[in-house]
Amino acid sequence: MTTLRRFELDDLLKFNNINLDGLTETYNIGFYLEYMSRWPEYFETAVSSNKSLMGYCMGKSEGSEELWHGHVTAVTVAPEYRRQGLARTLMSSLELTTSHLYNANFVDLFVRSSNNRAIGMYEKLGYKVYRRVLGYYSGVNPEDGLDMRKAMERDKDKKSMVPLEHPITPEELEW
Repeated sequence: MTTLRRFELDDLLKFNNINLDGLTETYNIGFYLEYMSRWPEYFETAVSSNKSLMGYCMGKSEGSEELWHGHVTAVTVAPEYRRQGLARTLMSSLELTTSHLYNANFVDLFVRSSNNRAIGMYEKLGYKVYRRVLGYYSGVNPEDGLDMRKAMERDKDKKSMVPLEHPITPEELEW
């Protein structure tokens, strides 16, 4: 049995099994603490019946007017718990928070352009590629990122999902 609950401070000492994945971004402790304090309703974890952390999702609300949206900062599941629908469940919870609590226009996320498995999952969840961000991911394996979006109830005409025709650079991002 899986339980979803808010991420707690001591979870930071228990989530190595989830973050030890080449495609999962690991941030500094201050970054996680900021999300826990500013957007606790967006920071959830899936916990197994034996109390191990199975996965987590963290996000935030940002923007203004037509660009008011929820943002998926991270969604990841430990390898031993993948392919059970946990990422879909975590994403659904984040979308409900975005739509019902914040009444935002859309949810967006960034994904490595080579991460076909994640892109396929997001597409099944209704996300569309909005634009390519050249050189979004830096470091050892620099790579373009795809900005994917899904319209929420507030954006009835799905204007937020109309793709841009040309790529942008990270410096051109609004948020």
